[in-house]
Amino acid sequence: MNAPARARALGAGLLSAAALVALGAVPASAAGAPPHAATPEKAASAPATLDTLSRFFSRDGALARSAAAPRIEGASVPVRILSPDFVAGRAGAPVARVEFHASKAVASDGRTASLWTARQADGGWQVMNIATGDDEIRYAAQGARALPGGVVFREPQIDAWYVHKGAKVLPLDEDAVRAVGRNGTTLAAYRDRVGKAYGDKLPGSVYAKKGAAGGYAGPSVAAPEEPLVTAASATAAAGAALALALIGTTAWRRRRASAEQPAA
Repeated sequence: MNAPARARALGAGLLSAAALVALGAVPASAAGAPPHAATPEKAASAPATLDTLSRFFSRDGALARSAAAPRIEGASVPVRILSPDFVAGRAGAPVARVEFHASKAVASDGRTASLWTARQADGGWQVMNIATGDDEIRYAAQGARALPGGVVFREPQIDAWYVHKGAKVLPLDEDAVRAVGRNGTTLAAYRDRVGKAYGDKLPGSVYAKKGAAGGYAGPSVAAPEEPLVTAASATAAAGAALALALIGTTAWRRRRASAEQPAA
């Protein structure tokens, strides 16, 4: 897949924080905005959020806004992203760090969306982004089955999902299988791989100072047909105090066809 086509594929289905503002989910700094919620679940289920979800699910005309009837299913899950400290080989650095929480929203026609919620400077929580599908929740559950007690995380540069526990790293999707094999790899081998792939492209590197997003952007691409947004840019657009520092290209969300099966 060429770079522009890949950018379009990875960007499809995202709604940026700027779009959320247009839909009515205004940042807390805006006049009349509701206070930050005490938990991610309360932020996700707030009336203003559900109203925004109704607009989100009806944006393509497939469902009337009045008929969307969105609901939030289950608890939120922490979403962990490959840590730059781990890539840099810093002693004791965890493989990934929590960047935001995700909650699953379901419309009346069965379509799903993921609400990305970030902690704010005052300790409260605010919904920063909506993405189609339920990758975060689904992979969290899949990881718990594959390696109970493990830590599920994402390598955003290749849109790969893994679960890690002890010295073991197992793949949860086909992108991860291509990276580490269907049977997974050791934590040491995984560190070696990501260190070689991204070690010279971390924030603060010469590569990053050239203007590459997060220190690694790959080849430049043409403007995509769909809006592209990272967790970091979504947070900044909404005026949040928390900067989600993702290394690598970006947090583009690739939505796989429903027929594709996740790795065993």
